[in-house]
Amino acid sequence: MALILIVDDSPTEVHVMQTALEKHGFRTAAAGDGAEGVRLAREMSPDLIFMDIVMPGMNGYQATRALVNDPRTRQIPIIMVTSKGQETDRIWGLRQGAVDYMVKPVSPDQLIAKARLALAN
Repeated sequence: MALILIVDDSPTEVHVMQTALEKHGFRTAAAGDGAEGVRLAREMSPDLIFMDIVMPGMNGYQATRALVNDPRTRQIPIIMVTSKGQETDRIWGLRQGAVDYMVKPVSPDQLIAKARLALAN
């Protein structure tokens, strides 16, 4: 089954997402900040990444840009999952290379539907 990397500095958010995804048969890995997310993406080559934006150090915009500009990781779809709900935030996230954008709180059903859609493309 597909491997999904969750990049989020909130242990609670990571736990909720991992629980929902694993319940539906996905394998998961987690990173607590953008720099760790970039490192793990390069090491593990996940099938999909759920990326928070507001994190210490390298934020989600910067991490997404780094992954999209790296030939080793540019093919991995990235979905932003964030509390930043302004339209300008969504547009900026998509301009960095994300394939989709979700505003927290995200229901488990939404998360699974987005994962399946991204992995089908």
